[in-house]
Amino acid sequence: MRGLYLVTPDWDDTDRLLEATRQALHAGAALVQYRHKTASDALRQEQARALLALCRRHKRPLVINDHVALCIRLDADGVHVGGLDAPLAAVRKALGPDRIVGASCYGDFGLALAAKRAGASYVAFGGFYPSRVKVYPVTTPAAIVARAKDELRMPVVVIGGMTAENARPLVAQGADMVAAISSVYGAGDVGAAVRAFTGLFEA
Repeated sequence: MRGLYLVTPDWDDTDRLLEATRQALHAGAALVQYRHKTASDALRQEQARALLALCRRHKRPLVINDHVALCIRLDADGVHVGGLDAPLAAVRKALGPDRIVGASCYGDFGLALAAKRAGASYVAFGGFYPSRVKVYPVTTPAAIVARAKDELRMPVVVIGGMTAENARPLVAQGADMVAAISSVYGAGDVGAAVRAFTGLFEA
């Protein structure tokens, strides 16, 4: 796991979502997380199924935010769960040993330790910066990335107001992936936005 971790916005327009995601994958996005907090069950299934087919064509994994049953139904690549969502050990048991299971740990190293013990594939820290999408305390210290890489020995994702510029010091601390929503989907040139992120990992 390395590079841009793309998280989808709450767009109901499936064609628009697919086209922007296609451009991002073509430009080098490494993984897609389907996240749409306000979608109906029918729309969520429609979009997840279409995104999975798109990711398969680009040979990139699709992770679904929170919805374990949907992941199993579609045979997607994994699930991302929040620290207050379904118990991670139960998610791992439901998905088996081979699928991706990610865990939001905010700025809490104790949550990351617990996630590793419960079978997480990666841990996600943040927010580091103010977000245009989510409201949260911006209290995660940058040093948590280096500590996690040293003590947990597992992939680390950083999230929260990420731009290619402000993500640079976190990648320097050892972050394996940078998660972005608005910086890509809200960009005038999606491909250029993606390449700016992927360039952080090319040194």
